[in-house]
Amino acid sequence: MKILLKILVGLASVFALLLVVALFVRNEYEVKREITISKPTPEVFDYIKYQKNMDHYNKWVMVDPNMKKEYTGTDGTVGFIYAWDSATDAGKGELEIKNIDPDKTINLEIRFVRPFESVGLTEMSTLPVSDHETLLKWGMSGRSPYPMNIMNLFIDGMLGKDLEESLNTLKGIVENK
Repeated sequence: MKILLKILVGLASVFALLLVVALFVRNEYEVKREITISKPTPEVFDYIKYQKNMDHYNKWVMVDPNMKKEYTGTDGTVGFIYAWDSATDAGKGELEIKNIDPDKTINLEIRFVRPFESVGLTEMSTLPVSDHETLLKWGMSGRSPYPMNIMNLFIDGMLGKDLEESLNTLKGIVENK
């Protein structure tokens, strides 16, 4: 019985420590990655503005080939909504194109329903490096309420790795078109 009590006290102490640490962690997070693609900027932007193309490069979309998808509006235009529902880690949610600055920036709002409710912002921007090279930047930002903000200590490593993998896949697709 004493061992069980010590285990429970130890777990409660770790939990209390995490709650205290979360008091000092920022609620906002931001993750950014970039890659240079050997294609002209208009060609790169024309591919990323269509959200259905994510099926071919976005790691989170590709995690469940059987996920249910629904589309509202015209892909590649402001107001287009890409919704998904998956029984796996992809969860349930939707993203909406909020703004497009042709050949420069596309802004998306991501609304997660499951595994937990949250709203995030995503921006993909293109910058010409030369006539035949484009710097593609992909960033995500959002807000995590206390005590979930403790995850912000690890979010760059977790999301950043997935962004890098997705960008590398995207680079391969666009360069081989």
